[in-house]
Amino acid sequence: METWIQVERLHLGAEAEVNSGFWYGKPAIEKIRQPRTWRHPDLDRRLTKKRMTSEVKLMIKLRAKGVEIPAIWDVDFEEGRIVMERIEGQQLMSFLRSNKQTHHVLEKVGRTIRKLHRQAVVHGDLSTNNILIDQQNEAKLIDLGLANMDYEVESYGIDLHVLHEILRASHPEIDGAMEAVIKGYLALDEEYGAPALAPGGKPPTAKEVVKRLESIKTRVRYHGG
Repeated sequence: METWIQVERLHLGAEAEVNSGFWYGKPAIEKIRQPRTWRHPDLDRRLTKKRMTSEVKLMIKLRAKGVEIPAIWDVDFEEGRIVMERIEGQQLMSFLRSNKQTHHVLEKVGRTIRKLHRQAVVHGDLSTNNILIDQQNEAKLIDLGLANMDYEVESYGIDLHVLHEILRASHPEIDGAMEAVIKGYLALDEEYGAPALAPGGKPPTAKEVVKRLESIKTRVRYHGG
């Protein structure tokens, strides 16, 4: 059996090439980081390895903590390549366009985001393209290439604000979409209590993040956003 069988290219951008296929017969995603041709090749390889190591370690840790993200199956630092589990489901953007009963699922989205944030990690690109709804209507997070550990409440507020702006712009027909996300986000802390101390400090509580989100929204409106 071939190790990797490619089916189709999903995306080709400045950051990475993303392909779908099969890894030892299992549905998988292959992500290949694009070389930075303006950098010296040796420097580019070192920086790519550093970024990949950070991403892979973070994803393995988050997966072990129960955050709904793909499993890592293979890493090739020389080729800048990561192979991971392919989650079957719809991007949140498509799901919202094709379903009427969405608030319950948006609450699950909020819970999943909060699970990530409780581990002192911000996603960095919480768009409706990077949230998948699987066949059981559970929310999963993908594309953690910009994720990083952070302890500043502002970073978490910005993470949520990105999603708020996208929901407002792309799905204005869904009343209370972000409110449903926030409901699920707050509910997780109510269920599990305050987040535990992480290696670099303590992540902000859900209430602190939501309060900061409201402050960010006010600032954006004030400046004409």
